[in-house]
Amino acid sequence: MSKTPDLHTHSTASDGTLSPRELMARAAAQGVEVLALTDHDTLAGIDEAATAARALGLTLVPGVEISVTWNARTIHVIGLDVDPHCARLRAGLAGLLAYREQRAAEIAQRLARAGWPGALEGARAQAKGALVGRTHFARFLVQRGAAQDVRSVFKRFLVKGKPGHVAGRWTTLEEAVGWIRAAGGQAVVAHPARYGLTRSRMKRLLDDFRACGGRGIEVVSGSHSRDDAFTFARWAREQGLLASAGSDYHGPESPWIELGQLPPLPDGCRPIWSQPGFARHGGAWPSPLAPTMSPGLDLAPA
Repeated sequence: MSKTPDLHTHSTASDGTLSPRELMARAAAQGVEVLALTDHDTLAGIDEAATAARALGLTLVPGVEISVTWNARTIHVIGLDVDPHCARLRAGLAGLLAYREQRAAEIAQRLARAGWPGALEGARAQAKGALVGRTHFARFLVQRGAAQDVRSVFKRFLVKGKPGHVAGRWTTLEEAVGWIRAAGGQAVVAHPARYGLTRSRMKRLLDDFRACGGRGIEVVSGSHSRDDAFTFARWAREQGLLASAGSDYHGPESPWIELGQLPPLPDGCRPIWSQPGFARHGGAWPSPLAPTMSPGLDLAPA
């Protein structure tokens, strides 16, 4: 039986550490058959990834992870199986990248006031593509000895109430889903357990998401626990949403998350990849995938 597709990964086009070509090679080596490249607010890695995937016999699902501001919170929405040449999607992402430039400059200014000058140049040196994000600042600060690892940098410098924090002012939920739909893709709420929403707020988010035309929710995620997977499987059933799965892989520096290691979806889920026409922008499936995955879920603790 085919493995669960990995529909959430990152490359050096955003904040991953493997190039799109290297990411495809690692996926193939791990036995992945179907993989989505979903870099933050950019499609810059898709062409290179598609070329590599074809050579490796891997099905690439073109995707993107869009930053959204909803109720003063940052939410991520994944667009799966998008047409990377869609003018409306590309224009929307261009606006987000321009904002990211402004935000990076503001983060650097705040870090300089906190005693860490040169952060913008340092973050740019960490970035392999045009996009500069918080992770690149974190890697720079680790290099400078500000903290032992990236997670510690975020806690000390880059989250709310800390010296380098800049609140995101992203696109709206309606706009993000609209861009994805215009590109022929399907919109998915990424790693919902990470937002720490109460049940009533989660319901409101998913109600708003469905009203915009959103189709799916990430049930299995590299940042979800076993209990999280069952919780969001229930949300998917209650809200009539399709279920997605993705590692949120950023590179080998995080060995607790690996490509090709996703468990099957819990029983009762409707996989987003089972829908007719899925992956039409990425080519035919290498082998048929069953509409439901094997029973049970055996997740290691997150």
